[in-house]
Amino acid sequence: MNALTDTQQSILALIAERIAVDGMPPSQTEIAQAMGFSSVRAAQYHLEALEQAGAIRRVPGKARGIRLVQAPVAEEGGAGADVPLPSSDDALRLPVLGRVAAGAPIGADAGVDDYVLLDRNLFFPSPDYLLKVKGDSMRDEGIFDGDLIGVHRTPEARSGQIVVARIDDEITVKLLKVGKDRIRLMPRNPDFEPIEVMPDQDFAIEGLYCGLVRRGR
Repeated sequence: MNALTDTQQSILALIAERIAVDGMPPSQTEIAQAMGFSSVRAAQYHLEALEQAGAIRRVPGKARGIRLVQAPVAEEGGAGADVPLPSSDDALRLPVLGRVAAGAPIGADAGVDDYVLLDRNLFFPSPDYLLKVKGDSMRDEGIFDGDLIGVHRTPEARSGQIVVARIDDEITVKLLKVGKDRIRLMPRNPDFEPIEVMPDQDFAIEGLYCGLVRRGR
């Protein structure tokens, strides 16, 4: 793997932090702003260098389509310094649990439909299971009908993160927006309406979206 410059290490650390905190990588514009670049082209240049070095993988044509392959190097002497993510042959065997709606919520099936063997480096944080997407309300986040999304199981999330949420006995994947007096689940496709969580509904966060797999179909 090629050596990275200090700037490229900083961008790699930024990507890892945003995935951990927000559940998604930053956009090229956000990288340029965070690094103080005068143009998005500078961010593109460094992302190309990171990909050539084998530190990231980019998904063509996908918004925020950055996948970590190498973990950022910690500060010298710090915990986890020079510790990469597990190698590509260190695989995860993940269960596919039913389907999740990216349109309107549909009934969730807790049964295991299948198991998939995946490189753990494709996701951050590490997923606990996969759900198959139905619908295209998250199209503008690059999540399409039939995709398998990785879910990191957690009952907590912040506003602005993409979550898998349960409303009564139904499951959906949406962008979480938490206001002073209401919770809304926002689509990323203008053809769909937001879902407002009513006070009398049984609502819970099931997990955070942490990446996807697109199989031939």
